[in-house]
Amino acid sequence: MVSEPDLEYSMYTYADYLNFTFDYMVELIRGKIYKMTPAPTSRHQIVAGNLYYCLRNKLKDNQCQMFIAPFDVILPIYNQKRDSPNTVVQPDLCIICDQTKILEAGCFGAPDLIIEILSPHTSKKDLTKKYEVYEESGVREYWIVFPKEEIIETYLLVDSKFNRGETFVKSDQIRSIIFPDMEFSLEDIF
Repeated sequence: MVSEPDLEYSMYTYADYLNFTFDYMVELIRGKIYKMTPAPTSRHQIVAGNLYYCLRNKLKDNQCQMFIAPFDVILPIYNQKRDSPNTVVQPDLCIICDQTKILEAGCFGAPDLIIEILSPHTSKKDLTKKYEVYEESGVREYWIVFPKEEIIETYLLVDSKFNRGETFVKSDQIRSIIFPDMEFSLEDIF
């Protein structure tokens, strides 16, 4: 019989993650378990759906694939003693262009673009811990969506560090740096 893992222990790996039997969803960041919110708000879901629709339409003639949570992204951050990845996240949306990273269980490696939609209970984790592991693992572009404020902040990876891009408000046209054809109005999102 498998017992529930200790949430305070910080040495878990992806192999452990596969055996978790929680009644709720979790993410694993640098070996530590983080509970996810039980269910996103309706506002969060509307914004996620609108983003997916706008981005998916821009990618239809592209080799890249887009995924919406829940979808495991196993980042190349390792527990050296156990020689196993110790970071598994579920970003709200992600775009992956390297088809070799996409397996049945999820994405193994850094997506090209990750979008996190902030929720009151997860905003600190998205703004700090996830920001750090996305930067370290080589995510090329990161968007942080503030649904209440109706803004999106963008970050671009340059020389292994995120540089803050632009902050877009509801009246703006947002555009991706790494996908130049990907431009749409934030009014369509909010």
